[in-house]
Amino acid sequence: MARAATTTDAFNAVAEPRRRQILDALIDGERPVNDLVRVLGLAQPQVSKHLRVLREVGVVEVRDDGRQRLYRLNGHALKPIHDWVTRYERTWSERFDRLDAVLEELKDEEM
Repeated sequence: MARAATTTDAFNAVAEPRRRQILDALIDGERPVNDLVRVLGLAQPQVSKHLRVLREVGVVEVRDDGRQRLYRLNGHALKPIHDWVTRYERTWSERFDRLDAVLEELKDEEM
């Protein structure tokens, strides 16, 4: 089966580590591209390329503010990823709870 293009699927788009760094940098609010360039330590064309992919899948939005373009997260577009990860979080939490119970039993047996 062919892999979906990164520009059509949020999962593939955020699979790239630099794009996740951009999302992390935008967590606290809007930023112009020059701030992202400075934070990431990448050349402006590279950051712009990653932002374009993130915009195309809807994870990042942009608005013009005078001569600047400000980028921000679109949390709604990240919801499918959140929903998918949540299922695994529940499974792991249940497993850790069971492990805690076993460790407590072993600890009680030692005393």
